[in-house]
Amino acid sequence: MESNATNRTDEGLVMQSKGTQPKSSDVIIQMGWKLPYSLQSIKLKYVRLGYHYLMNRVMFLFTLPVFFIALVEFGRLGKEDIGNLWKGLQYNLVNVLVCFGALVCGGTLYFMSRPRPIYLVDFSCYKGGEERACSKERFLECSKRTDSFSENSLEFQRKISERSGLGEETYLPPVVFSEKPNPSMRLAREEAEMVMFAALDELFEKTGLKPKEVGILIVNCSLFVPTPSLSAMIVNHYKMRGNIRSYNLGGMGCSAGVIAIDLAKDLLQVHRNTYAVVVSMENITLNWYFGNNRSMLVSNCIFRMGGGAILLSNRGSERKRAKYSLVHTVRTHKGAEDRSYNCIFQEEDEHRNVGVALSKDLMAMAGDALKTNITTLGPLILPLSEQILFFSTLVAKKVLKMKIKPYIPDFKQAVEHFCIHAGGRAVLDAMEKNLNLTPWHMEPARMSLHRFGNTSSSSLWYELAYTEAKGRVQRGDRVWQIAFGSGFKCNSAVWKALRDVLPPQQNPWSDCIHKYPVKGLSYE
Repeated sequence: MESNATNRTDEGLVMQSKGTQPKSSDVIIQMGWKLPYSLQSIKLKYVRLGYHYLMNRVMFLFTLPVFFIALVEFGRLGKEDIGNLWKGLQYNLVNVLVCFGALVCGGTLYFMSRPRPIYLVDFSCYKGGEERACSKERFLECSKRTDSFSENSLEFQRKISERSGLGEETYLPPVVFSEKPNPSMRLAREEAEMVMFAALDELFEKTGLKPKEVGILIVNCSLFVPTPSLSAMIVNHYKMRGNIRSYNLGGMGCSAGVIAIDLAKDLLQVHRNTYAVVVSMENITLNWYFGNNRSMLVSNCIFRMGGGAILLSNRGSERKRAKYSLVHTVRTHKGAEDRSYNCIFQEEDEHRNVGVALSKDLMAMAGDALKTNITTLGPLILPLSEQILFFSTLVAKKVLKMKIKPYIPDFKQAVEHFCIHAGGRAVLDAMEKNLNLTPWHMEPARMSLHRFGNTSSSSLWYELAYTEAKGRVQRGDRVWQIAFGSGFKCNSAVWKALRDVLPPQQNPWSDCIHKYPVKGLSYE
């Protein structure tokens, strides 16, 4: 057999024959990607966009004190002053109309620009049973038993699994463990019900909320979009009310969880005194790849069962028991660029096996999307000192054409906790290096990847659950959730803790948090 050279990829290794050109079926994603956050490549329009978002908030903050100052000044008027004012106005219709119009316009401006606070009351995550636990050895045995993979493909999967960062207790659906896997729509629905209903049952139990009280329901699942929809499946199972506003997001990749939160935020700004439930998950059953295209085999090695259910509300009465308030959401979409659009693509291989192919451009496109998202988010969350350093350096390079070293803002001064989508070991390595984060900041993402694998859009909630289980979240702390996925998209959500969050009893980490972080866990 021809000897092979090995190259590191996003999730582990890729094998490429010596002395040959890479084939379309080879995964050649570069391991040493660098997040291109240099001032030479920063586009000013994204900086302006960030400050545009900031100014919108400043306008609201400006109208608030003006409104209260006017009330205070009016309250200081005595009876004689009010009488004289009335005498002056009652004979001057124009002045009366002007004053009344000013009051109406000022009140309207205040109430229209005032964003309603969005509270995260609580959330829950799916945790499988021991019968669905999948060690690396069991995964390889299941792959071999299918008789669908060549020896080279099995060896490739073994090397990917060893270096993926996944541990021995991740979960896969029952169809994968079958003697002769035969995925079907029925089995895919059963997996969806298993994940969604388990997470929702726990959420309703923890919060005491009745399903009929839910006014907004949003479900996101990228690769499984049945009819009736997954959101309809939930409405039917819990017998929710007939006027519920339900949405089903499909095909939006691993960053769809933040998109669903952003949609819920917009809906809660419009519909008062209600609850919104967001369910984020992915489905494995119908998306297990049974071919030998290496760019598609990576998904088998890293994606695992998982899901999260999140309860949001705009009710003022929920602030007392809510854990967090939503501070910012920033969404970045690079789909207009062909390389970004094609870097993660679901298609058929030469033998008509459906899979998700990863392009060699993936890491570069991910870095570009992250750069754009962070550039837009920076003005919203960074302290003034960091913004001054960043902006002055930007002006020096862009306007004055000075040859000075680029300045990368220190986001650790703005955020205490980072929840970075656990897409793969190499992505986390790159984020740690380029954002200058410490192993402590990366711990939730690395340990979630190890314990649960890449659970797609729900990975952010396993990471936040880890942070809570460690008792790290204190009142006033900020949590930055950042996810990226096909399209190519990068989305961020920033939360602020409303109270000290004690380690909850119902938590996916409750029975194993004492084992983490795993000592001696190597990512080299």
